[in-house]
Amino acid sequence: MLNHLNWRIAKAAIAGVCLGGVFAGAALAQEASTGLRGTSNELKLVPQGDAQLRYSFAPLVKQTAPAVVNVYAAVKVQQRQSPFAGDPFFEQFFGGKVFGGRQRQRTSRSLGSGVIVGEEGIVITNHHVIKNASEVKVALADGREYPAEIKLIDEQSDLAVLKLDAERTFPIVPLGDAESLEVGDLVLALGNPFGVGQTVTSGIVSALARSQNGKDDFGFFIQTDASINPGNSGGALVDMQGRLIGVNTSIFTKSGGSNGIGFAVPSNMVKVVLESVRQGSDRLLRPWVGASFQAVTADIADSIGLERPRGALVAGVSEGGPAEQAGLKLGDVVLMIDGKSVDHADALGYRFATAGTGRTVTLSVLSRNAKKDLKIALEPAPEKPARDTRVIGGRSPFTGAQVANLSPRLAQEIRMDTGKRGVVVMGVKRRSPASRIGFRAGDIILEINQEKIDSTRQLDEISKGGGRGWEFVLERNGRRYEQYIR
Repeated sequence: MLNHLNWRIAKAAIAGVCLGGVFAGAALAQEASTGLRGTSNELKLVPQGDAQLRYSFAPLVKQTAPAVVNVYAAVKVQQRQSPFAGDPFFEQFFGGKVFGGRQRQRTSRSLGSGVIVGEEGIVITNHHVIKNASEVKVALADGREYPAEIKLIDEQSDLAVLKLDAERTFPIVPLGDAESLEVGDLVLALGNPFGVGQTVTSGIVSALARSQNGKDDFGFFIQTDASINPGNSGGALVDMQGRLIGVNTSIFTKSGGSNGIGFAVPSNMVKVVLESVRQGSDRLLRPWVGASFQAVTADIADSIGLERPRGALVAGVSEGGPAEQAGLKLGDVVLMIDGKSVDHADALGYRFATAGTGRTVTLSVLSRNAKKDLKIALEPAPEKPARDTRVIGGRSPFTGAQVANLSPRLAQEIRMDTGKRGVVVMGVKRRSPASRIGFRAGDIILEINQEKIDSTRQLDEISKGGGRGWEFVLERNGRRYEQYIR
């Protein structure tokens, strides 16, 4: 039979298992002197008694909450107003239908969250929070508001950087190292869900290197079960040392509310974006290696001697690019970058992006059943040829299409294979011949009347020259289409 003391210890152990998400904060601050903070190998403990079960996140929240802000974005939208608006008779019979009328500007407002990461007023948030915004304001936790300037947006990582218009010093959340995270680590999510005001939720890291299906992303997220809801976008995901280890960006939901699966952009990606701003750039220049990659399937892994599917298979190598110069070949499998594992092809872009341009990295490669290391220079994608953007005139099926010359830099910007060349459609004017024919952004015009198209200037000249019949070849989503129009 357990005596009274042993029973208390047993109760504490059971409670520690059941309440594993309700300890840290002040305890970790007290344990800082033991040197157990800030490394991937730090000691992690379950609560050892009643006293430790009374630990609270409150000190951690007080430390980080002042730097978590609300982001208000105003987007101006053109809306056609009916000439009969306000007339009871016409509204009764025709409702809100518009017959003619004038264009009217309407302002749509969105609400999200952000994190101050620079004392001079540098705020990180999500791109989708301030997308197409004509005006952005930021409200601090204490209620003070400041106008903000958009310094950089990066749609691919869904990050944006703002600069507060104020001459003062702001509280910040220091950046942590997302590479040190492990599944099961405790985290806090701070933001403004549903506009109800600043809210804190707790949870654990559920998974790492997650690719969220259905989202235009770079395939490398931190997954957490800390409740993240609409309005939390751009808010902070912090570790138990009060460091920013992720920017909350999206949730997996069918109802619109939190189902316990949230995603955050890792802090290492945030560091690269902030470095671009400090260098005076308004966009993130990702490294270009001159190669395309695809997933390693179970069949491929078995055929090349891998014990399990992992890494990124080289599917193409651009002539003269960094990959070819480094010795990377078709069929090689990239397993590691600078000692960091590449578990799947989606993670490769993240590894390159967080490595940054202007560096040389070491790739661990499986090539022809032999492992070897290759050094590759990470360079910004070149813009050769110059894009020479034009709106095609004349009388042809291409009239009204906005086109540009494809280069590795442009292909990278519009999320296209950087090995593609030719003339790409960037947009189409409404009610133009190109619109009626069905051209879309992303189409590559390859040939016109059996003549290869190499530049926008050539396309413009052919279009203005006119003709009675038009035979052209285009590429759309990797497929080739031929069409003849009289």
